[in-house]
Amino acid sequence: MEIHKPPSPLAVPAGARAVFLAGSIEQGAADDWQAALTAALADRDVVVLNPRRDEWDASWRQSIDEPRFRGQVEWELDGLERADVIAMWFAPATRAPITLLELGLHAREGKLVVGCPDGFWRKGNVEIVCARFGVPLHATWETFVAAVLARV
Repeated sequence: MEIHKPPSPLAVPAGARAVFLAGSIEQGAADDWQAALTAALADRDVVVLNPRRDEWDASWRQSIDEPRFRGQVEWELDGLERADVIAMWFAPATRAPITLLELGLHAREGKLVVGCPDGFWRKGNVEIVCARFGVPLHATWETFVAAVLARV
């Protein structure tokens, strides 16, 4: 298994299967579920694309003109496109607006596995989008992880 995080280049070897870890980050509100899922994938021959940046700086302007912010967003967009599987977790204590955007962007592609437990503020919206586009939706962490492992 290889793990890539921004700002490192997305160097996924040809033919390798890649899993993008989309979902709640909101520093301080979301547990580091990405680390737990990465540990569950440890014995798999995959490349993990984890957008949880180790040296995130919340003072960056959220603007196309802010090179570090733009680089982060473009890394995520490139990773989502390159991924064979997008593992998307909506943590109940978060709002996850970017994850909701990514759900809409990738719902039709057939590569999403979504976890959305009770308590997520827009669970109904997530349920409806997943039902409309045939996206596997899991209400518990355990079934979500099992579904991701089954896809890789």
